[in-house]
Amino acid sequence: MTTTDLPTSIDELQQRLLALDYVADRQLATAVFLALKLQRPLFLEGEPGTGKTEIARTLSVMLERELIRLQCYEGLDLAGAAYEWNYGRQMLEIRLAEGTGVNRDALAGELFSKKFLIQRALLQAIDPARSVPPVLLIDELDRADEPFEAFLLEVLSEFQITIPEFGTVKATTPPIVVLTSNRTREIHDAVKRRCLYHWVGFPDAARELQVLQRRVPGVSQQLAQQIVGFVQRMRQVELYKQPGIAETIEWARALMQLDALVLDPAVIQDTLGVLLKYQDDIARMQGGEAARLLEEVRNASRAAV
Repeated sequence: MTTTDLPTSIDELQQRLLALDYVADRQLATAVFLALKLQRPLFLEGEPGTGKTEIARTLSVMLERELIRLQCYEGLDLAGAAYEWNYGRQMLEIRLAEGTGVNRDALAGELFSKKFLIQRALLQAIDPARSVPPVLLIDELDRADEPFEAFLLEVLSEFQITIPEFGTVKATTPPIVVLTSNRTREIHDAVKRRCLYHWVGFPDAARELQVLQRRVPGVSQQLAQQIVGFVQRMRQVELYKQPGIAETIEWARALMQLDALVLDPAVIQDTLGVLLKYQDDIARMQGGEAARLLEEVRNASRAAV
């Protein structure tokens, strides 16, 4: 990575992200800026739908880097995340060599060469043959089993992977690494120590309105303000899962498809499933609770006039 394509200040970074419709607050922009400058992994933790994954996508576009995404899941192991040997091709090579009198030691060395090595996301990201380092997104690390975190330590600290049969593969230039977690479980301190850390919370009303207007072109000022006001108040209600900014954007798009000009109780009831993903939460918001929040939004709007 050259330094010429990196932002030279936090303000410049915020402007370049904003040009791609990512509205970053000062603290997040500072964390990203330092991660780029110090070549350190960035660990983003927070509620789902708050823009953690999107920052990696935006960085890849902004810096013109390939995005390599490792989606974590229960049972993810080294073979799925880093590399595995092409056993089928190795067996074929052995059978072809059986009748040719090839030296066994030479054959053994050949079988564990690069042409038999299948690269997964982690190994792809640190491949020294790359002329331009990618953006590596390790997404939803909390979904993976705790032992998997041990596989990451060498990558996060040295940007390398040691393969017993092959040797150590080390990046010529470190990739940009972003890890995310929805905090369904705690991530081990050993991972966090190797990263810069930032908690991505729900945005305030002003920033959420700015995001909504950029992400949903054509939404009216009045409807956007009502949507943001309603969602901001909904997050103060005790729910199993609070709606994130991703749900706010999706709700605005849905309301526009329904030709809604303003919020009313009927359209809110009909579209609660866009905002909320659990039946208990929907039941909690149906009827009087949603009407109460809408009335608060209307009162606040009248008071601002």
